[in-house]
Amino acid sequence: MATNSFEDHDHSKCVNDVMTAVEAHCAIHKLQFTPIRRRVLEILLQDHRALGAYDILDILRSEGHSAQPPVAYRALDFLVKNGFAHKIERLNAFVACSHPGEEHTPAFMICRSCESITEAHREPEQGQLGEAARNAGFRIERTVVEAEGLCPKCQD
Repeated sequence: MATNSFEDHDHSKCVNDVMTAVEAHCAIHKLQFTPIRRRVLEILLQDHRALGAYDILDILRSEGHSAQPPVAYRALDFLVKNGFAHKIERLNAFVACSHPGEEHTPAFMICRSCESITEAHREPEQGQLGEAARNAGFRIERTVVEAEGLCPKCQD
């Protein structure tokens, strides 16, 4: 699966790899990957961009679904809870995970021009933050790292 969506890649393979991984994870863990949850993930995978719940609802409605806000929020909650999507706090929006079902701590790079997002992996227990936490006797359970800047295409 692609980890750097800023690079040119076979996007259909990227989408297919994520969907295959999610389907396998759901089968192994006996999770219900309902048609609406599947469609919401497909919508998130269309572009490497974050979408808000109401953006997703608009797409669902345009496709003929009788989608109300709880439908989108329940699907997004399922996707986030199971590691298939992440919430981008800064944007109050959601993005598909590039490594669904795997234990990891993502860091997000958000292009302020084209709004594309790529996911990187990091270890919060390492580096300066990890050292500061250890010195304070603190155990890190969750971190959110979101960096804003320009992707390679928008720098040109």
